[in-house]
This record gives sequence, C-alpha cells and structure tokens, in this order.
Amino acid sequence: MAVRRALVPAAATMLLLAGCATGGGTSPTEPVTVGADGALEGEITVWTWDVAAVALERLAATFEKENPGTSVEVVDVGYDNAYDKLSVGLQAGSGLPDIVTIEVDRAPGYLAEFPDGFVDLGPVLGDKQADFDPFKWSTGTTADGTIAVAPWDSGTVGMFYRADYLAAAGVDPSSIETWADLVEAGEQVKTATGNTLMSVDVASGAIFRMMLHQQGQGYFDENGDIAITSPEAVEALTLLQDINARGLLQNVRGWDGRVGATKDGSSAFHPEAVWWTGTLTGEMPELSGKFSVMELPAFEQGGARTANNGGSGLAVPTQAENPELAAAFIDFALAGTESQVSMMENEGLFPAYLPALEDEYFQQELEYFGGQPVFQLFAEQTKQIPTITYATDDALANDTAANAVVAAVINGEDPAAALQAAAEQIATATGREIAG
Repeated sequence: MAVRRALVPAAATMLLLAGCATGGGTSPTEPVTVGADGALEGEITVWTWDVAAVALERLAATFEKENPGTSVEVVDVGYDNAYDKLSVGLQAGSGLPDIVTIEVDRAPGYLAEFPDGFVDLGPVLGDKQADFDPFKWSTGTTADGTIAVAPWDSGTVGMFYRADYLAAAGVDPSSIETWADLVEAGEQVKTATGNTLMSVDVASGAIFRMMLHQQGQGYFDENGDIAITSPEAVEALTLLQDINARGLLQNVRGWDGRVGATKDGSSAFHPEAVWWTGTLTGEMPELSGKFSVMELPAFEQGGARTANNGGSGLAVPTQAENPELAAAFIDFALAGTESQVSMMENEGLFPAYLPALEDEYFQQELEYFGGQPVFQLFAEQTKQIPTITYATDDALANDTAANAVVAAVINGEDPAAALQAAAEQIATATGREIAG
C-alpha cells in the first residue's frame, strides 16, 4: 500500500495502547454489529489508493455480478489525503464512506483513539481468525478483542541477496543463520568484490525498527511503557553501529536511494518485504538471475527470522450507511482464496489470508530468482511474524528513535546512551514511564 529470542507465539494478542491523555473524539453513531447473513443489496463506497484501488475496483465488478442489486464504488482518495480525511471524519462523526483502508502501523492508533468508530467484523470474520496472518489480525483487534480492521496484505520481510556476489566470495547462503554469520559473510563479500553488506536509509530508522520487530518488540511494552532501552534494542543498535564501523554499511537516502543502490549493485544483502520482488522485477529486469532470497538471520540460534514491513486492512466506520454490504464485500475480497490470489497475480498484494498461500501460484519457481520458489519462502514466514505492541505515540517514538539510530550509527555515540536519551525525550513528550 504500504531478534534474538525465541519466536513470540503466533496466538499472542497485540495490546492496543492509548496515550496517557485521551486523544480525539469518537463517532456519535452507536456501534454496529453485522451478521454473516445480512441481505446483500444497495450500494457502498470504498476509500483506498494507488494499486489497492485497482485491485478493489476489479474485484468489485465480480462481486456485483455475483450479487445482483449491489453496487461498489471504489474511490482513489490518494495516500497523502487518506488519513487526514479519515481523522476528520472520525472526529466529526460524519463524512466517511462504508469502507476505509488503514495501514498496519496506523490501525492500532485509530482503534485506541476512536474505540467506537468502527464496526465489529467478528460476526463475519471471527470464525476465520486462524486463517489470517496472526500479526495482521492482532493489529486490527481492539483492546477488548473485537476485530475491527480486517487483514488484507502482509509485508513479510526476508533477506534478498546477490547470489553472484556470494558465489564470488565462496559464501554458502545456507551457512548464514544469525546476524553474526551475516556480518562474517559481509566481510568475505567485501574482500572478494569490494561491495558492502547492506545499503540502508539510516535516518529513517526503518532497519532498527525491523530488528526490534524481529525480536517481538515495539517501542512500547504491553503496559504502555517506553521499551527502547531494552537489552534487545541496545543489541540491535550496537549491531548496526558495528556493521557501519566495519565499512559494511552504505547509508542512502529514502526510497530512491535504496532503489539506486540496489540497481547499482552497491551491496550484497537487502532486508526487505515481499513486495520488493515487484521492485526488482519491474525496475531492474537486467539483474534477472542474480538475486535469491533467504530468511532474515536470527539474533540467536532458534530466534525469529522474519518481521513485517507494510500491508493494510479494511475497516467499516460505524457511520457507514450500509455496514452489512460493506462487511460482505470485505469477506469476499479478503477471506477468499480466489480473490486473494488474483490480487497477488495482478497487483502484487501478498495475502494475509493463509489458505491463499497454499495455492499453486505461490509454489512456482521464479526465473528472475534463478528458479527459486520465492513466494513459498515468504508464505512460510508469514505465519511466523512476531506479534508486537503498538501505541498511539508510535509515530513520535519512531521519529525520536530514528534520531538515536543516527546518533549511534553515524555519529558514533554509545548505543545505550543514545537510546536512553531518546526514551527520556519520549517520556517528556508523552508522560509515559520508561520500562524498568
């Protein structure tokens, strides 16, 4: 749209933590619960953007044919406007459509700030919980266990790598099981080819957040306390600092920097989500046959080897005019193998609906990746994404943590001290406690 301990159990429930002060308002509409056998008639409007709009518009045509008397209008509201419109509508209690798109990292904040703002989709999807990516399901669940944002696509993370570079350096990819193994492999690749280990945008803090997620950690713990001074966080930041100190990290700027560095072949390894396959095949066809994919290296043997980066869900505001039809369309689009596989084939949206991942489409060998069944690897890892805690102050914490990453990785500050300073800034800004 858009790691070092044992894996967090898939059944774990994510806590949706509000800030210390109550933020925003709630919809004045009474909470609506829809039934699975609601009459399918009338019209609904869906707000989304970009390729997601293309996918839903295509599915809407099929849905209308299968359900005469229904009409689904898909409106591309544009990413830049989507959340402003959503926030204003929730505050006002009016002006929102029947279905809205919400990204995985935004959903918990909206559910906490507007607890009465969205329809309970449990009667339609509740008995299908085991069929969805557990991480994505948890991000769409309220504190009382209500599923309000239906999982759509997953941003399962793996490690893309230049197979030709590893071959030139005599590195066996299967020998890379931990981050320590990866650093050693990076040293060998640099000696043999002159290329760095990774090209990342340090200032975004994205690589640090991915490393936290891999270890089942967010910026806050289950109590809502600030958790970025944890031993796991210090270990992740120390690792990044060490990689840079060894001359194995190329610092790039933004999306264009990442794409450019990959296209130029500057680095051997690229920790990215499954959607990176589309970037490679679409923007770098000349590199066909040079890339392969493995799981992320674990922080310790037996630890989690994936995380999540991106993906969205669909929700029905309680002010929706036709919540029954809206819920039925969500069920059709997101809880069906045929619909989900078609969105992967046509729009590159990797399913959060696990039964779809059993389709033969995900078993195919991809020529671009030397015949490797890349999607099968991501399908297996999607079920293993650790569950973490989000809070309404995540955006602020992310910006502050990113500054700490720059301070430690680029400026050489002590990682523990940089994270402590960041935690204190977050505490001052939010009134939250720092976890002990």
